[in-house]
Amino acid sequence: MTAWLIFLAVGAVGAASVITQLALLREMLGTFAGNELALGIMLGNWLLLTGLGAWLGRKSDKLHHRETVWVAGLVLVAVFPLMQLVLLRLLRNVVFLPGATLGVGEIFAGSFVLLLPFCLGTGFLLTLACGLTGDIGGVYVADGIGSVAGGVVFSFVLIRYLDHFGILCIPALLTLTVVGCYRRWRVVAAVLCLGVAGAWWWDVDAWSTARQFPGARVLFRENSPYGRLVVTEAAGQFNFIENGLSMIATHNVEQVEETVHYALAQRPAARRVLLIGGGVAGTAQEVLKYPTAEVTYVELDPLIIAAGQRFLPGNLNDSRIHVVNTDGRQFIKSVFENSFGSKKWNGRLARSFGNSSEANGRDARSTITQTDSKDANEKFDVVIVDLPLPVTAQLNRFYTAEFFAAVKRVLSTDGVVAFAAGRYENYISPQLARVLASAYRTVHESFPNVLVIPGERVFFVASAGELTLAIATRLEQAKIATQFVQRHYLAAMLTPDRLADVQRALAAPAGVNRDFSPVLYFYHLENWLTQYPVRFGWLAAMLLVVLGIYLWRLQPAALVIFAGGFAASALELVLLLGVQIICGALYQQLGVIVAAFMAGLAAGAWSARQWPARRLAGLAVAVAAFALMIPVVLRLGNLPILLVVTFGLAAVVGMEFPVASRAEGAGGADTASRLYSADLVGACLGAWLAGTLLIPLIGVTRVCVLTAVLNVVSGVVVWRR
Repeated sequence: MTAWLIFLAVGAVGAASVITQLALLREMLGTFAGNELALGIMLGNWLLLTGLGAWLGRKSDKLHHRETVWVAGLVLVAVFPLMQLVLLRLLRNVVFLPGATLGVGEIFAGSFVLLLPFCLGTGFLLTLACGLTGDIGGVYVADGIGSVAGGVVFSFVLIRYLDHFGILCIPALLTLTVVGCYRRWRVVAAVLCLGVAGAWWWDVDAWSTARQFPGARVLFRENSPYGRLVVTEAAGQFNFIENGLSMIATHNVEQVEETVHYALAQRPAARRVLLIGGGVAGTAQEVLKYPTAEVTYVELDPLIIAAGQRFLPGNLNDSRIHVVNTDGRQFIKSVFENSFGSKKWNGRLARSFGNSSEANGRDARSTITQTDSKDANEKFDVVIVDLPLPVTAQLNRFYTAEFFAAVKRVLSTDGVVAFAAGRYENYISPQLARVLASAYRTVHESFPNVLVIPGERVFFVASAGELTLAIATRLEQAKIATQFVQRHYLAAMLTPDRLADVQRALAAPAGVNRDFSPVLYFYHLENWLTQYPVRFGWLAAMLLVVLGIYLWRLQPAALVIFAGGFAASALELVLLLGVQIICGALYQQLGVIVAAFMAGLAAGAWSARQWPARRLAGLAVAVAAFALMIPVVLRLGNLPILLVVTFGLAAVVGMEFPVASRAEGAGGADTASRLYSADLVGACLGAWLAGTLLIPLIGVTRVCVLTAVLNVVSGVVVWRR
């Protein structure tokens, strides 16, 4: 086997691995209906199993017929993700209770079993490639270049035009094409390529999606940069399901009325209402029951607007509803900066949704309708945040002190902001009490008056002006017709014992939720975990002992790689969180950060291929320096500087790998196995701990300091030994 063909195959595996990872993690997140804790578990399993595969390849030098094993592994990497996707959709409702939300144990076990073959295969192939070429640094660079290409193509091309099955067909065909370069395997590669193309043509994605929703008709299924949206219909009810979570369900009148009238009853004469999310569900139309109101409805995902126009056109087709496709925080920032119509503006503003769309099922872009300067400068009377509870870091951005401070700047003097932060079913657990107390203290920093209403969900209504619980009286005086939110319903919801229960909860010890210290997200995770209790006990203790023994036995060079892998995962999550906060949930900018990180890894590894081993300690200290720099850069709020720091951090981490291989003094499979497994185990811990525990619990700055300390310690160890 020629070295160039092996490097080409490694690049193809790198691209396939990244594309498969992004597609399957999105699919699993939707299938398991999880949050970022679930995502952290699944990503951690991915890295752990890939590291285990790399460790299993330590003896691959001694294999007879290594070429056969190598090509068979490439075939596995090409074909198995397609089977994984179909099995995931078909077996979810067979193995687990249909419709039930899964707990931590089920998510861990399900994702572990599903990912096992593919991840073991890719890890083993990387180690085998190092043994075949004798060039660990070269394999690392080829893998990095393939990963960069796969990430960029997925982010900017595949996700916009293909479903998940179609996306996975692309790396499958790419890898099989490389297999076809081996003369003895050309027929096998050709047959498998025809099989993949046939499955794609047969539309396996539609067939398997229909099996996910027994008893319902799947009317719509599309990918957007923000998730996978499926629209189903059963007994006349439409359900909009994004990433496995029900976003919109028709006939849910109670939730729509509570969302609108608790806020609007405070200001029945409101003229300008800002609605963030929820408009497709009918919330925007409900606001129009107030005769003076006009609604600016902000929705991040244009696919939701497109599907809403197609299946629920009556909920948006009114000249008083102005639809804006952009991130809610970005919109508020643009309003404050008075940037309507400027080059900074990323959305599209339409006076009437009814004549503004490209109804192709994939995009819903509105025509720009210019407002006069007086209207553009006018502040809002009411802001309603109609988003799911802050169960993810993405959603948490709309419940922070910084967000409410920005909302205050675009509200009129006695304007009102309203949102929900928890569900109350006649009992408030200690975990839910912390959620409510944190939300109360956070919004109270900007608004002196805060009303907490225990409806179906717990609603917060805040203002600098007066607020009242006499909601029924206000609705009757304004002659607002409602089905649920009326005097008898409110009398049942606002009983003295329920109000007292909520007031006791607000006194619970809890921190203020901030952008770079998302404690409310952590409290929600804590509350979620109480519904699915997991007792780790001896298992957790045993895992800690195994980890301790593993770290103790690591050679100094491998310890540096472990610390660098931890830093790469943990700090990349920190950087992505920072981009979300600075730029909003703008997918292309997030894709740029990921691409910059991957490019930095490849460039660093390439530039350091001939560096001497004595530089390894200095590189560990350099990683620590970048870790300490990141909190300062995040607070500057400058995306170009953030990109430079991202590339620099990744480049230093990438430099460590070839230098560590020289420090080990060998270039075979055994050395590659130790280094790759150390890198992936460190990255696994970084993903598990930083994303699901450390960032929300101790904040971004302390996570960066902890990462810096770990890398300095590894540098000192390798320098002394």
